[in-house]
Amino acid sequence: MKIAIVGAGAMGCLYGAKLSAVPTNEVYLIDVWKEHIESINENGLVMEENGELIPYRAVKGVLDANQAGICDLVIVFVKSTLTSAAVKTNKAVFGPDTIALTLQNGLGNIDLIRAEIGDNNVIAGTTAHGATMLGPGKIRHAGKGKTIIGELNGNQTDRIERVAEVLRTADLETDISNNVLGLVWDKLLINVGINALTGITKLKNGELLDHPEIEELLEAAVSEAHAVAKVKGITLSYDDPISHTKAVCAATAANKSSMLQDVLNHKQTEIEMINGAIVQEGAKAGIATPVNLVLTNLIKYIQK
Repeated sequence: MKIAIVGAGAMGCLYGAKLSAVPTNEVYLIDVWKEHIESINENGLVMEENGELIPYRAVKGVLDANQAGICDLVIVFVKSTLTSAAVKTNKAVFGPDTIALTLQNGLGNIDLIRAEIGDNNVIAGTTAHGATMLGPGKIRHAGKGKTIIGELNGNQTDRIERVAEVLRTADLETDISNNVLGLVWDKLLINVGINALTGITKLKNGELLDHPEIEELLEAAVSEAHAVAKVKGITLSYDDPISHTKAVCAATAANKSSMLQDVLNHKQTEIEMINGAIVQEGAKAGIATPVNLVLTNLIKYIQK
């Protein structure tokens, strides 16, 4: 399968590396970071996994989507704040039958992609993998997890089966869900509880639970988001999102969240698509979200 990854950050590189290891795949990583793309093409994409450095030489890095051309599958992995611009800029990889898969964090990416390429070619999913950028052409696979994908309408289709099989063949454990929008909210609620708090406090995920005053804020932020989800009729895959978020904190205790990494690297975060999205959706539904508003505004202040 001919595959393009739009956004060669840590997660995009992880999927690009794994998919390129399958001989029948032709994989392109598209990014604007010239030094990174040049390193990938000269030295291979180097991934640290289980303490071992593995070069993936089959993956191709490109700065211009025209060098890749129309692909069968495009996985969108840019930061949520860049989704619309990235899809628009890289229209050359999208043909009439191209499947676009978003595995991004936050809310709103599906609609942004649909606005650029149409409603029928977009599927969505979540990933529990973790990855860290170590430098140009080099990443660390920080944690394994499932990829779950699905059609937006919940149907079981040939194309969703085909994409799942491509991912599985690349050693990316993948399930198909008939409630993928619920899964997007599942992950959103986890990010609502973890990301902004880690970005503000500089704590690792597990350390949030070591401080009762911070744990209380986590509980309040997730509770607000859960109330918004219920009003919107979203079906979550777990009954207690607060306990689930705490379990994720414990399971990823040593991880620095993506938002914390962005704050430490003085980059723009995805706050508007996470806690900010809860504030916006809460306002539409008539639900107060004061904790999420405070977290959103504090991260926006830090970004300045």
